[in-house]
Amino acid sequence: MRYVSTRGTARSLGFEDTLLAGLAEDGGLYLPESWPALAPDALREIAGQPYAEAALRVIAPFVGAEIAAPALAALVRDSYSGFGHRAVAPLKQLGEGLWLLELFHGPTLAFKDYALQLVGRLFDHALARRGERVTVIAATSGDTGSAAIEALKDRASVEAFILHPKGRVSEVQRRQMTTVDAANIHNVAVEGTFDDCQDLVKAMFADARFRREFRLSAVNSINWARIMAQAVFYVAAGAALGAPDRRVAFAVPTGNFGNIFAGWVARAMGLPVERLVIGSNRNDILTRFVETGEMAMRPVEASLSPAMDIQVSSNFERLLFELSGRNAERVAAAMAEFRAGGRFRASAEEWRGMRALFDAVRLDDEGTKRTIREIYETTGELIDPHTAIGIHAALHARRDPRVPVIAIATAHPAKFPDAVEAATGARPPLPARLAGLFDRAERFTVLPNDLGAVQGFIRRRVSVQGAA
Repeated sequence: MRYVSTRGTARSLGFEDTLLAGLAEDGGLYLPESWPALAPDALREIAGQPYAEAALRVIAPFVGAEIAAPALAALVRDSYSGFGHRAVAPLKQLGEGLWLLELFHGPTLAFKDYALQLVGRLFDHALARRGERVTVIAATSGDTGSAAIEALKDRASVEAFILHPKGRVSEVQRRQMTTVDAANIHNVAVEGTFDDCQDLVKAMFADARFRREFRLSAVNSINWARIMAQAVFYVAAGAALGAPDRRVAFAVPTGNFGNIFAGWVARAMGLPVERLVIGSNRNDILTRFVETGEMAMRPVEASLSPAMDIQVSSNFERLLFELSGRNAERVAAAMAEFRAGGRFRASAEEWRGMRALFDAVRLDDEGTKRTIREIYETTGELIDPHTAIGIHAALHARRDPRVPVIAIATAHPAKFPDAVEAATGARPPLPARLAGLFDRAERFTVLPNDLGAVQGFIRRRVSVQGAA
């Protein structure tokens, strides 16, 4: 399997090089040259398999022969051995034709664990074989940071710098990042938004000298391995509800577009996905695009669902590449136009392709609290604000009542206890694995939204660690 950039000028890479590169040298995102197919019988077999075995079925074609089959199987099984539910990603029925896919049973209680537990082990395997080290740079709107830290802490071959927007993540999310005592983990609170953090990461990758000097790598969803691993839970959930003999739909609280694009990947592999529904908060750039065909940036506004407080959805570039018929020149021009003027318009064909599969629904903070309260009153389930937006989207964009819709529960409610308590009067307790979180010392550095300041910090820290 070879991987190509969405912008067309970077050389194609094998799986391991794609994993370690993260972002392509031309600024694009990697995608496989072709999409492997899961045969109908393979989907039927996945329905009765443990999650790790389903994961092997989905990801093995993307890895190819670069990792021996026994080694890959061991990495995958180890990745999911510490999850807190026997099913790993359990499905729970909320109503007639409405299901909830619980993706918060990993070590940091968010869906990012389902990819990053595997990605951390893939990094270790590849770097140990090569005798190399990398510097991981990641931007987070909350959950990616803690999941990446959990996956990368104390790994000898990785130095990790995690950038989060100061004051724009929940206290639980922040402490999950900043209370980890590991010498190779460095937390940075950037005085800006998540988009600012993401722009800093992309700028560091675009600085060819800096990128080579520190051997930069990424674990954000710009890294293809993240998308690959997230496609697993779509396939597993769809198979559990009867695919390939039954169509399914998914509703996904969406910010950076990586998670819902993984659903698109599952469909490209053969899962019969009827609809993918984007759930937006007040930062509704994706919903506006579905409605109008224009991607137009606005200022980021803080909300109860901070992981979705985004106006630059990086992974949309991957979908545009597919919608445009894999026209890399078109994608590069559109991305340049968007970065220069904050907007671009899809062609009529691209927009039709988008609307043929995607719906989109927005929900403000009051509606989010109302949904949290209604779900609690009708089912007894406590849900976090992001999950509430996914459920609302599922209920309001359903087209065919014969097709089950699966709402993605992206985080445990205890990660957003204030919002949940304000909506329901019930405060979700911290799970046992987070006991003592508020008693631990925090370690992070506040930096301005300035590329030079962040690069200087990284240079000093890597130098000190290298000399230790």
